[in-house]
Formats: sequence, C-alpha cells, structure tokens
Amino acid sequence: MGLLDNFERGLERAVNGVFAKTFKSGLAPIEITSALRRELDTKAAVVARDRILVPNRFTVRLGRTDFQRMNALGASLTDELTQLMQTHAAAQGYQFTGGIDIRLSEDTALSEGMIRVESETAKGEVSWTPVLDVGGKRYPIVRSRTVIGRGSEADITVDDAGISRKHVEILWDGKRAQVGDLGSTNGSKLNGEPVSKAPLSPESEITIGRTRIVFRVLAQSADQFSDNRSDRERGPQQ
Repeated sequence: MGLLDNFERGLERAVNGVFAKTFKSGLAPIEITSALRRELDTKAAVVARDRILVPNRFTVRLGRTDFQRMNALGASLTDELTQLMQTHAAAQGYQFTGGIDIRLSEDTALSEGMIRVESETAKGEVSWTPVLDVGGKRYPIVRSRTVIGRGSEADITVDDAGISRKHVEILWDGKRAQVGDLGSTNGSKLNGEPVSKAPLSPESEITIGRTRIVFRVLAQSADQFSDNRSDRERGPQQ
C-alpha cells in the first residue's frame, strides 16, 4: 500500500473516528481536508528538481452554521487537519517553508456546505507538537512524562483488562520521545516487536493489551501553537 493509499485511509479515519458522531449531516471535516489538499496541489511551485514549495498558512472560510460546528471542536480539528496535510505533502514530495497554520473563519457570504480556502507561503518558527492517539482519542503531550495504564493514577486511563494499572510511559524532552514499559504483566510492543525501552519516531505504533497507541508530531506554526495551547491543556478532545 502506497503513501497516497495511506492518506486516503487517514481521511476515512478522520471522519469515521474522531468526528463522525458530531457530523451526521451538513459539512464534514473530510470536505475541509479535500479542499486543503486541492489548495496544496494547485499552489505547488517547482523551484528546483528536488524542491516543490507549497503554502503553509491557510484560512478556511465557512458559512455561519458550518463555522459554529467546526469551530466548537477547537484544537482537535486543526491538529487532525495539520496531520493530514503533512501526510499529503510527504506523499507528493512537497515542502513547507514554516510550520502549518490552519485557521477557520466565518464568512456570512457563504451558504451552508460551501468552503473557500485562502493560502500563503510564509516563513516562521515551527513548533513541534507531540500527540498520542489512544483507542480513537487524541491526547496532547503537555508534560515531560506521560503514564498510560488502567489505573486512575495514570495520566491517560484506558479501559482495557489486558493492561496494567501503570503500563507504559512516554518521555518527551521537547525534541525527542521515548517509550518505556513500567514492568507490566503482559508487556508492550513497539511496531509489532516486544519493547522495554526505546526511542519513539513519528508514526510509531505502541500496543498494550488490545489498545493501539500512535505517537505523532505535528509541525505547527509557533503562533497557532500558542493560540491552541490552553485548549490542548484542558485534555483530550472527543
């Protein structure tokens, strides 16, 4: 399966996983993702044989009803869109000049179901934002050590009888991540192989019990990261 196939699967997960229950009718996040992807493809500029630049700042204009529904999701939606844009850019060989900044804007001239995307290429500081996708929920990593387990004392509690009360820890120093098993009964796996302690690269998959955990790093603009930080620190978005 190629990168483009994986991207399409990512689109499906965005709709059928995190946001499906919210959008039973009207505009759905997959339509925003499709519009952003078209914007990248349309604005891609070949500047050298091995360098294709694309915009990294996006304003997604929506009608009032759609904007209110989408905006209510906060950082959860922009994180998901950022991840999918990174995946599409990697598949096409595109490069960004700075962190990705995706913002929603209300446009009363647009009717429900309509989208207009505006974009620009801007240099800027990149903020590397680590997140964990655990059993269909997204958790931002906001501390240097995050413990995952079945017990209430864990930072992320998972209802899975196959995992220990404190099963695994994720360490993050601002640039690098590491996974460590905490002496669990049934052990942990990293990308299908048993693990006690190992570095974590983006898109690594950790398995504990029946639970799948994916470590991701979002390349967001520093400005957007600052705007969304308080939202992330309130906890996972449903």
